Amino acid sequence: MSKNEIFIPLKEVKLGGELNLPPDASSIVLVAHGSGSNRHSPRNEFVARTLRADGKMGTLLFDLLTVEEEETETWTRHLRFNIPLLAERLVAVTEWVLDTAGTRDLNVGYFGSSTGAAAALVAAAELRDLVGAVVSRGGRPDLAGDALGRVKAPTLLIVGGNDKPVVSLNEEAYYLLHCERALRIIPGATHLFEEEGTLEKVAGMATDWFTGHLQPTVQHA
Repeated sequence: MSKNEIFIPLKEVKLGGELNLPPDASSIVLVAHGSGSNRHSPRNEFVARTLRADGKMGTLLFDLLTVEEEETETWTRHLRFNIPLLAERLVAVTEWVLDTAGTRDLNVGYFGSSTGAAAALVAAAELRDLVGAVVSRGGRPDLAGDALGRVKAPTLLIVGGNDKPVVSLNEEAYYLLHCERALRIIPGATHLFEEEGTLEKVAGMATDWFTGHLQPTVQHA
């Protein structure tokens, strides 16, 4: 398996990332973290390792903001809820992945948490057939706004049962999605799924969803 720290060159910025691609992978999941986090989030790293376990799925964990933007964001908090910007960068990273040697024929999925889930849904609505599945962990799909009704990719919303406000927001978003979708509420879990065994449930549900929807029969032009 190739594992390497990379820089993803976009038009105006370079974003840091970590690409893990098993030799026999037929799909790749882009992990979009939430506000106040980065690609080194132990929760997202755990989910990514679980997704790669059978060797059929690669992962790309990357930062939606540059180091300088993250430092400024600590004080201003002006970018973490800028969903159009985050989604625009996710679209650009997706196009970069599909244009990169060795990943062109892979089927693409998105795993988003918190505001990263909103960015994933907006990007999925824009890219349509290029995105095969979306999973949201403790996400804010409500922030995707009108894009929810345009999402085509099968979407799984996972929420902690004790994360009451976010449960309500996910329930509302569920009914605005017109694609294949599911809402799973994990009893006893809070927003970060820090309770024993809850993150393992998230990773298992995400793996099953991606395995079932990212089929190797689809080829990208």
